[in-house]
Amino acid sequence: MTAADVRRKNIDYSLEMGDFMYRLTAKLVIYRNLGKDSILFKLADICQQFDSGSYVKEDLITDIYEEIHRLLEIATRYGFDKNLWHNYLAFILAMNENPFTIVSEKVGANEGTVNEFAKGDFAIFRQLFSYDFSTLERELGINCFSVITNYNAIVKSEQIFNKSVSEKVQELSLQIERAADEAEMYQIVTDFYKMYGVGKFGLNKAFRVSHSKEFGVLSPITATGDMTLDDLVGYELQKQKLIENTEAFVEGRKANNVLLFGDAGTGKSTSIKAILNQYYSRGLRMIEVYKHEFKELSRIIAEIKNRNYRFIIYMDDLSFEEFEIEYKYLKAVIEGGLETKPENVLIYATSNRRHLIRETWSDRSDMSKDELHRSDTMQEKLSLAGRFGVTIGFYRPSRQEYFDIVAAIAKKFPEITLTEEELKAEANKWELSHGAISGRMAEQFVHYLAGTAGKKEQ
Repeated sequence: MTAADVRRKNIDYSLEMGDFMYRLTAKLVIYRNLGKDSILFKLADICQQFDSGSYVKEDLITDIYEEIHRLLEIATRYGFDKNLWHNYLAFILAMNENPFTIVSEKVGANEGTVNEFAKGDFAIFRQLFSYDFSTLERELGINCFSVITNYNAIVKSEQIFNKSVSEKVQELSLQIERAADEAEMYQIVTDFYKMYGVGKFGLNKAFRVSHSKEFGVLSPITATGDMTLDDLVGYELQKQKLIENTEAFVEGRKANNVLLFGDAGTGKSTSIKAILNQYYSRGLRMIEVYKHEFKELSRIIAEIKNRNYRFIIYMDDLSFEEFEIEYKYLKAVIEGGLETKPENVLIYATSNRRHLIRETWSDRSDMSKDELHRSDTMQEKLSLAGRFGVTIGFYRPSRQEYFDIVAAIAKKFPEITLTEEELKAEANKWELSHGAISGRMAEQFVHYLAGTAGKKEQ
């Protein structure tokens, strides 16, 4: 008796393997919303056709290769390796958003009748993990399923695939492979939901407005950088103020929208990105929105308001000219619309302008040819900045602070062997030829030194 025969006997099905896979997928309840166009359901249809004998061999092989191609696209996007079939099934469990998985995210297993349906689905997935494609391969003269279940992926740069999702899904796949039964699998998957969450919001840190067919209005940003607040030299009071507000937000306490303003290149954007890395494991997520996308804010908030995460809507380099009216959308969302802003949403913005909207001297006078009450215009412009409860100023560093930043960044590059005095002298030359000093300029200077040092070594 073959291993496949043993599995079929154990699950007490008197069906051929092709029809067996079709019947399995047809019995899914919780994860039924995968859709008939999913790879899983398409392969189930193919297996049923094969078992019935009502197929044209060349056409069926073509259909199989089409689904294998789709599976390889997912594997490439997420850097999957070894058993791609198992990775794909784990990916379904990790990404599928349904009432059961959404309730389980950040909470884990719950008591309720729905668990019976969930355990039934997990029993089906365990059998799909053990599914034997060998008969189909032998009869059709193909080996693609053998290849994808023993896959050796090409090593890729982290910029090419979504490392965050890849590592989590492959670990989930390995744990399911080792599960003794569906009860253990149920615990493994619900623990996964508790630790990471589910779907794009659970497994990714950051998002942007996209309107993609796969992800909807928000798509994941797969490469966000690994900067920390320690990477930003100085600005200790500013960082502490940002941490205190974010800490309160993540813990479910009252917190304010934040505006980081000040000179260019002083670390405003870096601070917010570092905050995301620091609090991601505690349920913080970030959505990058540009001012031309403000009309989408209501849709964005509708999508995230009932999730068990804390979302920061991040607006970088925020400012408006006199003729731009997008700020009115932002004012309504922050405070002023009939629907209150959800407790799990804050807005963090950076700007070189303290008051965000360009002002003129005529704004400050009621004596104007084109408007009777010009000061009202000024008040409307100032009211936007007033809706940020926390404002943090980032100012240009002193010359000594500039040298300190250069020295701190240079320590990260062993190829830079200049003495402290030599480094200071070169930094001074760089500043004289590149304009006003800033943290960004310091970083650019050190990168220049590291690049030229590497060239000399060659």
